[in-house]
Amino acid sequence: MPMKPSVAVLGILVALFATTGTALGQKDTEEPPTALLSFLVIKDANGKPVRNAAVILHAVDKKGKQEKGDLELKTDPDGKTSFDGIPYGMLRVQVLAQGFQTYGQDYDIEKRNVDIMIKLKRPQDQYSIYEEHSKDPNAPPKQGTPPDASNPKPD
Repeated sequence: MPMKPSVAVLGILVALFATTGTALGQKDTEEPPTALLSFLVIKDANGKPVRNAAVILHAVDKKGKQEKGDLELKTDPDGKTSFDGIPYGMLRVQVLAQGFQTYGQDYDIEKRNVDIMIKLKRPQDQYSIYEEHSKDPNAPPKQGTPPDASNPKPD
């Protein structure tokens, strides 16, 4: 059964009004500026690229607290990775790679193109009080040990 012209016209007017009303009701919300971040992750010792390093991006609020959600990127064989669309503002960058110390730094993103070079260091040996260390002549005596007999206390 064919539709009556008045019903068809009414349907078109309703659809037109709905889309026009929606467009008029929307505020001109300007998208905040975003940046293209490019990372180069290299070894501190020799400058060679670190492949497959995890570069983790966290937004940071005005109080310096990390916001929920993050973005993880992986470096290619040349130690490079990038992401376009990061909003301007504070950003916490962490880099994790097997055999290297974890890297962490906050960056204030305020321009369109940002290049960040990260130098990863090998882990350092932990200091243990149970191991023998060369004695520093200026170091104070350890707690609970008798003073050195060759350096008697003045009376």
